[in-house]
Amino acid sequence: MTADIVARRYAKALFAIGQGRGDAELEAYGKDLAAFAEVLAGDPELLKLFRNPIFSIEEKKAITGRILDLLKPCQTIKNFCFLLADKKRLAWLPEIEAYYAVLLDQAKGVVRGELVTAVELPDARQEAVKKQLAAQLGKELVLDFSADAGILGGVVLKVGDKVLDASLRAQLNAMKEQIKRGE
Repeated sequence: MTADIVARRYAKALFAIGQGRGDAELEAYGKDLAAFAEVLAGDPELLKLFRNPIFSIEEKKAITGRILDLLKPCQTIKNFCFLLADKKRLAWLPEIEAYYAVLLDQAKGVVRGELVTAVELPDARQEAVKKQLAAQLGKELVLDFSADAGILGGVVLKVGDKVLDASLRAQLNAMKEQIKRGE
């Protein structure tokens, strides 16, 4: 199975368990998973170890147990991580956590996006843009801002799986293509 399929199945299963226990549990599961994924992101050797078939399941569970002792997650997440170790899926925990976060955002009605501008926007302008876009979407919006001088001007907005490229670079490229076609 591909990592995406595995991540979706396990994330959906954990999410279903959390839904049965309430919104607070869903949030707690997400935070605990994110903390474990952060540990793995901070030490890529751990991911290599979890993928390596030379190490036994018991050795992987022992390492997982030490990490969990430091993080102190809820019992359900501990059991979930040990289940992943038993099923040889521990190396997919970052992908599972990422998909769980997507499910959590959907449940809370949160949309994530990114706005790229040619120059850095002041904080007041960022807030105004965020409020206006959130009002248009009718949902809570978590928007990351970044600057890329390569777009020359305008904006590139990515929200969910949609992209609006209103940059000067995109407009110049479109004109260039029109000229090539003789339009």
